[in-house]
Amino acid sequence: MKKLIKYSICIGSLALAMSACHKVEVPVSTELTPDVFPRDSAQFIQAAGPAYVALRGNYGVEYFFQQSFSTDEGIMPARGGNWYDGGQNKEMHYHSWTKDNGYVNGNWTWLTTTIGATNQALSILDKNMPAGNFKQTSLAELKMVRALAYFMLMDNYGNVPIDTLYGDFTPKPNIPRAQVFNFIESEIKAAIPSLSSATGITTYGRPNLYTAYALLAKMYLNAEVYTGTQRNDDCIAACDNIIKSGKYVLAAKDSYLKIFYPDNGPQTPEFIFAIPYDATSANTFPFRSVNIHARYDVPRSETKKFNLPFTPGGPASTLPEYYAFFNDPNDVRNGQWLTGLQYMNDGVTPVTVATTNLGYDQFYSGSDPSGALLFHVKLTPDIVLRQGDASQFDVGNDEIGWNMGYRNIKFYPDASSPTRNQNNDIPVFRYADILLMKAEAILRGGAATNGQTALSLVNDVRAQRTTTAPWTAVTLATLYAERTREFAWEGWRRNDMIRFGKFEDKWGLKTNTETYRRIFPIPTSALSLNLALQQNPGY
Repeated sequence: MKKLIKYSICIGSLALAMSACHKVEVPVSTELTPDVFPRDSAQFIQAAGPAYVALRGNYGVEYFFQQSFSTDEGIMPARGGNWYDGGQNKEMHYHSWTKDNGYVNGNWTWLTTTIGATNQALSILDKNMPAGNFKQTSLAELKMVRALAYFMLMDNYGNVPIDTLYGDFTPKPNIPRAQVFNFIESEIKAAIPSLSSATGITTYGRPNLYTAYALLAKMYLNAEVYTGTQRNDDCIAACDNIIKSGKYVLAAKDSYLKIFYPDNGPQTPEFIFAIPYDATSANTFPFRSVNIHARYDVPRSETKKFNLPFTPGGPASTLPEYYAFFNDPNDVRNGQWLTGLQYMNDGVTPVTVATTNLGYDQFYSGSDPSGALLFHVKLTPDIVLRQGDASQFDVGNDEIGWNMGYRNIKFYPDASSPTRNQNNDIPVFRYADILLMKAEAILRGGAATNGQTALSLVNDVRAQRTTTAPWTAVTLATLYAERTREFAWEGWRRNDMIRFGKFEDKWGLKTNTETYRRIFPIPTSALSLNLALQQNPGY
């Protein structure tokens, strides 16, 4: 099921025709109004569609950038001015963002729009759907979409407003993060009795029962960050509800990388909840898979002609501090990285670029700047600013600059797509996360259950990732390293770094240690629209 159903809804206003002499009341049958739409099961699904389409929006693009580029996982330097993007990538790296940062504004707008679309769908369906199990499940799924959006809003912005009533335009003040946490928790628990326990194609792309438990587990694991109180035993109980179901399994070593390929979907055994993407739809993570060949922009129709292993993407890369965690030569997760000298898919033929001495190095000062040079593409680990002053965040517009930074190709480039959009579905919750969250909750003081220890759980995951011998001990530090390897490029790095107290560390060019940056500022756009909002501390 690779095609994301494209839902649309147009709710018009009920017209009342009036004349000077007669009052005319004619049922409207040519417009989509609440009286005529939605009326049947197919239309009910269509009416819910805008909430799911909205959720898909920023998740694989700007939201991912905010979660990754604010950490040691990712960096997007400018290359000859390209990708400077108003300084938003530089601000993410240096922890110098303000309320005007593009990602800060864009992601707030995306999440509140998702919440608004869900409120609208809930209002329409609650009014129009006949009572019964189908109605209760549909409403519960939508409330889970809203709960997930609120979770991401709370995780990123801390104190946020709560608005669940469609059509209410009263300005809502932001409330303390702990109260938002309690609201989300109550919403999830209320939805659980009505959610389906089915997995696979029948519920794929919609929240099921185990999505609810996964979101609860993630909230409880981070509860001390959000509320000041640990909830480790509650995290373990939520994980156990998924583990004991027997509905999910870890991908084997030989298929781990494949579960992120463009043909992934409901058959993927680890995906508890994933957001489906379709390369024919607009804004479906055009930059999530960024790779070496960004510089060599050949048309996709020419890919086979030039025997390129990948087609062009963007210049995002990782930092040496992050890549250092990939230190086990027997680990299949190493295969998600492009490093060093590059070869075609045959593993023998070098990837080469015909350039000049000056094209290779823009600061070349020899006697033959236009001399021909055949460059064997080689990715280097360090990010070094070489063009302009430090404020330009620029590594240079030459082969040296373009090949700085190791690239991640976990969400493998989709050769079937004529654009940079892809068919890879993005997992929000995976079974490996459930096992590692339970292990971490035990290490943080929770009680072990069902004969599983933190060590056994981590070794269960590692058994499907590496041929290296099982661990004989596990600590929070080694578990943090394991999460780094397991969830690279999946949007959880910022969340993990804050929980482990690593967000203020130094990496790359970043030295800022301000703790208030664990949450982002309320953006300018929101403050302008809602005068009841108060800015977060420090901003």
